[in-house]
Amino acid sequence: MNQQEDIKNAVEVMRQGGVILYPTDTVWGIGCDATNAEAVAKVYKIKHRDDSKALICLVDSDVRLQRYVRDVPEVAWQVMELATKPTTVILDNAVNLAPNLVAEDGSIAMRITREPFSKELCYRFQKPVVSTSANFSGQPAAENYRDIDHALLEAVDYVCFARRQEKNPHTPSSILRIRPDGQVEIIRK
Repeated sequence: MNQQEDIKNAVEVMRQGGVILYPTDTVWGIGCDATNAEAVAKVYKIKHRDDSKALICLVDSDVRLQRYVRDVPEVAWQVMELATKPTTVILDNAVNLAPNLVAEDGSIAMRITREPFSKELCYRFQKPVVSTSANFSGQPAAENYRDIDHALLEAVDYVCFARRQEKNPHTPSSILRIRPDGQVEIIRK
């Protein structure tokens, strides 16, 4: 299967409220439509994760990010532009997302992906895609496809074919909390 067919299949599954496993700019991820509360609930259930723990969303561009966060602080743009590794920013004033995805304080964790497959997936989907590590809560993140628990493969609606043969080390993103006043807090290096 070529990449375009793989992305088309993944997008169709997400449009129908399904959950996918896919390679990201960091580790393998569990994904769904970030605007669909039922799909987000499925992700929490699959991961055996408390829904009070936030999930990250991937977008393909700064234009898309602005549709889901009201008033992105200037320092956030600078951080994302200068980052040398994938960096997730937690921003206040999330809008147009599934309510069970947004933290109680109204914040959301977003990352603009530059990795070719996940960027194209987000672009073709035209909405943010949930991106939480492909593992059960409390277990190590799946750096590569071969690290994914078989039960997790069975629990989702579609598993992408891209990058399944990789054996490269991958690490989760850095996470920074950026307040509207520009204050920055490092959550994960």
